[in-house]
Amino acid sequence: MPLLSKSDLKYTYSWTAIAPDDPQVTGKPDSTLLNRNEGYEVLAFINRFAETHNLKKKASGIKTEKLIKEHLPGDTRSHKNVSKWLVDNWKKYD
Repeated sequence: MPLLSKSDLKYTYSWTAIAPDDPQVTGKPDSTLLNRNEGYEVLAFINRFAETHNLKKKASGIKTEKLIKEHLPGDTRSHKNVSKWLVDNWKKYD
């Protein structure tokens, strides 16, 4: 079961997935770059990150969202680099 649902997100997003890119169809975001303004991509990323790092509390998912939206450097875009940045900076933003 996912940690967060669409209604848990605190920021405003576009929810305009086009059929072949829709993660509910493909099971993953449309590319390896995270578009932090597309809700379906951010939500799927947060839930995968939470599962990978054994985050069980919604507050951790909300913190992940906040870090992505407010602190993640603009040139950090690939899923791999976003994940690494989150791990490296998690405690800095307690």
